[in-house]
Amino acid sequence: MKITAVEAFPISVPVPPHRQVTLGIGRQVKRDAVVVKVTTAGGLVGWGESHHGRAHLAIGTLIQTTLRDLVLGMDASDVVGIWAKVYKFQLGSHGMGAACAMAMSGLDTALWDIRGKAVGWPLYRLLGGASRAIPAYVGGISLGYQEPASLVEEVRGFVAQGYTAVKLRVGDSPERDIARVEAVRAAFPRLVILTDANTGYSMADARQILPAFAAARVGWLEEPFPAHDHRSYREARQLAPAVPLAAGENHYTRFEFHRLIEDGSISILQPDISKTGGVTETMRIAAMASAWKLPIHCHSSAGLCMAATLHVMSAIENPGYFEADCALDNPLREELVTPAYTVAADGTVRPNEGPGLGVEVDEAFLRRYPGIPGPGYV
Repeated sequence: MKITAVEAFPISVPVPPHRQVTLGIGRQVKRDAVVVKVTTAGGLVGWGESHHGRAHLAIGTLIQTTLRDLVLGMDASDVVGIWAKVYKFQLGSHGMGAACAMAMSGLDTALWDIRGKAVGWPLYRLLGGASRAIPAYVGGISLGYQEPASLVEEVRGFVAQGYTAVKLRVGDSPERDIARVEAVRAAFPRLVILTDANTGYSMADARQILPAFAAARVGWLEEPFPAHDHRSYREARQLAPAVPLAAGENHYTRFEFHRLIEDGSISILQPDISKTGGVTETMRIAAMASAWKLPIHCHSSAGLCMAATLHVMSAIENPGYFEADCALDNPLREELVTPAYTVAADGTVRPNEGPGLGVEVDEAFLRRYPGIPGPGYV
């Protein structure tokens, strides 16, 4: 189980113009990711995913230099020891902070994939869980800034697939956001409507939209403000307690979630396994949240991350919604890996049953789509 190789593959897949979605962080023109491959002396191979952080080439370099040098020769089954070493020498002291957390996430997930393959168990069982039906909502890069009638038709297609919850992209303007939410609510009175502003609101915007969102029975408002704008979250929570606030995809490690939980402003916690420190750290965050009776609604991105997320959510006692990537075109979901999940008729999903993450990676895909410099959103 000695680690003999750590490789990172920054990849970029262009998004065709007719499939480009506009949301609070811009119009998506390409899909970036960093795939991590770890090999052991016995020939076992584990796969993980690091979020691109809008700097996928830099994240890949960090993995293939500093992190690789720290972990080569260590026992791949010692996930806690490896996490602690990276924290001591890079993440927690004189290191690159969030960038290291993202880099570590793919490495850690690959190590758990190896552990599962070593014993022949799916990851959820290795983590102490069982196969569970997790409710899924329509997420990913979908349901963006569009005319209300067009949005309603797109939602209708997802409802026909069995989904009972959708996440609408807001953060455009209060007037247009309210019009979209109200149109979807009028068309689907019983649908669970969630919203994501991608940090696009000011407090003045929040004062305008929160009463309307409360009237439309919005299930949560995700990231109305930047991750560390604790004051605005506190004020918004006091302004409209009927609309729960959500955050977490841009919070890193249990140390940032510690404040998030103790502040009490945010009740929907959304750690991302490809960002916050991998499987090891997400399990710690979930345990900490369970002491406060808070559910975990993991944020997810590409296929490897989604596969790992379902295993983790099946192994914690406080799972919430799974974010299903419902983008109309996503090769990172459909071609990079074998399917990470299948949506049941009742809108739920389960983890795969194969050993480790339970997915296979197409290495030819990694070579076909090398990382392209530049941002994925314009």
